[in-house]
Amino acid sequence: MKQLILDHTPYCTRAALVENGEMIEFSVEMTSVRGIVGNIYKGKVENVLGGMKAAFVNIGLERNGFLYVGESLVDKNRLHSVMPKPNTKLSSGDVIMCQVVKDQFGQKGARLTTDITLAGYYLVYLPNSEFIGVSRKIENDKRREYLEQLVKSVCPRGGGFIIRSAAEKAGDEDIFKDAAQLISLWGKVQEDFARAPEKSMVFEEASLFERALRDTFSEDVDKIVVNDADIAAQLAGRVGNAQVEAYGGERNIMAHFGLSAQINHLCDHKVQMSNGAYIVIDKTEACTVIDVNTGKFVGTRDLEDTVFKTNMAAVECISRQLRIRNISGIVVIDFIDMMLEEHRNAVVEALREALKHDRLKTTTVGMTPLGLVELTRKKTRLPIDDFMLQPCKDCEGGFVVSDAQLAFMLRDELVDFMIAHRCDTAYVGVYPALYDMILQSGILLKHISTVWADKRIYLYSDGDVCRDRFVLNENKPLDLPENAICITRVDDPSK
Repeated sequence: MKQLILDHTPYCTRAALVENGEMIEFSVEMTSVRGIVGNIYKGKVENVLGGMKAAFVNIGLERNGFLYVGESLVDKNRLHSVMPKPNTKLSSGDVIMCQVVKDQFGQKGARLTTDITLAGYYLVYLPNSEFIGVSRKIENDKRREYLEQLVKSVCPRGGGFIIRSAAEKAGDEDIFKDAAQLISLWGKVQEDFARAPEKSMVFEEASLFERALRDTFSEDVDKIVVNDADIAAQLAGRVGNAQVEAYGGERNIMAHFGLSAQINHLCDHKVQMSNGAYIVIDKTEACTVIDVNTGKFVGTRDLEDTVFKTNMAAVECISRQLRIRNISGIVVIDFIDMMLEEHRNAVVEALREALKHDRLKTTTVGMTPLGLVELTRKKTRLPIDDFMLQPCKDCEGGFVVSDAQLAFMLRDELVDFMIAHRCDTAYVGVYPALYDMILQSGILLKHISTVWADKRIYLYSDGDVCRDRFVLNENKPLDLPENAICITRVDDPSK
């Protein structure tokens, strides 16, 4: 059974895709800082690098976007048009419509394209490309051919569609409706582009919340659970056959479904497997390196069999970690050396099969004599550790758990504390930076307003508290600092 669990707070939205109790995808999007992948801009070409067949385009962000000119050419003599023209070149000062395909990473600006795409529930519209494609996940040849002819019948001249895997079980009317909405949206984008000033956004991609709903169609989700009754009511009839449920329990929704512990371990350096073996994940500037180790697994037959079984178990673990951590770019996996060629081939083939379940494109290269496997995973949005980790102020190059993630951990620990002690009042001491972050972000506000409206939670800053530890008391501390604030209601902490 597949479930989509949505934790909606004023600070951010967290979405977890769960299959049989195990999380297979996890995404976070902050309310104040949304990703820009999918956004469409009216950009101005700042300079063209002939030797790289690339251009830097000002789209109104801190850093210019990067566009490979050889991939998508526009007619600079018709600025209102975005139809690709053969044998044309960009020049500095040209105004173009472009779309972000990769978020900004580090010091690199966003990756851009002029091949615009608009995603729907069953289709992706390609307004500038006469191409009809069908998801490889639709394996029935008759259904593929039928869908291709169906979509061709409604495809505008000069445009194209990619048929998503969700269309395999969709009715004709649903597909027609989706196509009509995307074509209408493209018309609006063109109108907005014509009116928009240079270096401005023309179209904003859907939020994580909306994208999560859209993707449920291709993931065959059975149930959607969200911690907001109003949102649950709005979802009725919008998510296909999936059941929608509003969660209003006392514990946080992620903790209730047993996901908090899984989330807290997402940035662990070492990942333990059920058989006692483990993998180690190291992120470098150029790539991500994953090392496989037997650990406590000793097998039952001989060394070769033990190594083979460890590597096969690691395949499932690695494919899951790539997906839930959103690890992308170049990945090098150091499997344990195997003597038999058939074992090496079996491990590589198992890895390729496991990666077929990933929505992002992956390409796997065969195993080297040293037992190394190289693969690439399409890089679009930021990895999950960009939210869950932050640079350490006490060392150069190191990372620690982010304040935002600590706030979510505090929320779970605080709820469990109040349930265990059956108390209506709690005093919470945290280190100063976390204290400021909680007050400014409102990260606990949703839970407080819906579940704890009748309770008193006093938050105070304490410089003696370790940054990843919390002090919880049901009785007022004798040395309660003056900075103590009741975050559930306006109150005097001295009472």
